[in-house]
Amino acid sequence: MINKFWVLQGTVILLFQPAEEAGNGAKRMIGDGALEDVEAIFAVHVSHEHPTAIIGSRPGPLLAGCGFFRAVISGRKGLAGDPHNSVDPILAASAAVISLQGIVSRESNPLDSQVVSVTSFNGGNNLNMIPDTVVIGGTFRAFSNASFYNLLQRIQEVVVEQASVFRCSTTVDFFEKDSTIYPPTVNDDHMYEHVKKVATDLLGPTNFRVVPPMMGAEDFSFYTEIVPAAFYYIGVRNETLGSIHTGHSPYFMIDEDVLPIGAAVHASIAERYLNERG
Repeated sequence: MINKFWVLQGTVILLFQPAEEAGNGAKRMIGDGALEDVEAIFAVHVSHEHPTAIIGSRPGPLLAGCGFFRAVISGRKGLAGDPHNSVDPILAASAAVISLQGIVSRESNPLDSQVVSVTSFNGGNNLNMIPDTVVIGGTFRAFSNASFYNLLQRIQEVVVEQASVFRCSTTVDFFEKDSTIYPPTVNDDHMYEHVKKVATDLLGPTNFRVVPPMMGAEDFSFYTEIVPAAFYYIGVRNETLGSIHTGHSPYFMIDEDVLPIGAAVHASIAERYLNERG
């Protein structure tokens, strides 16, 4: 890219983004003006699911929107042997957890993939006492903003109303002040086709794959809401080398033979976009 800068019909900006994913680095960079006068953006991510140098992507939604919730369900403490003198938040929280599972299974279109998972349930530490409070929490995912925010609304309603059935009060926190809500990562159709063409021209059509959407989330999604974008994967799986673990595994490693290939593909995507956009 540096050697060819004199033939570029435009400007290439390289984003060295800190605080990827949960750190909200993309959102902060946008706030600092990183996308001013930018007309397209591309990102590449290694994938242990594909053999070394295989390129994978898809048009439209690629990664889910992601949010987290924490609900504090409050009752009244009392002796377990005298439950009528207490207000039991464990019963209320249990009912809420069961009812949350009905949001996706009974309210969502089966062709519109969504997830609500309760991953935390904490309440009480005395086997002879009904506690004052129970705290539950989890995550929810969807591939469109409409479905995502419908899940958020229904989680709020289900937890609050189920708790009220058992005379408990509830507060639900979606951590919106902490900016932990990520929109879906959606590939622009034209940018996806550009990535596909460049990758197949360089590596051959057998080395490009249309991949299914994934319920993982990525803060690159904030960029995709502002400018046309394409996010794609490059395979690093090499069983001989032991490059088989996910990027979040302590055993993660990559087949480093992919590095010059990935650099060439990424540079060519930028160069050809500028020189062929008309």
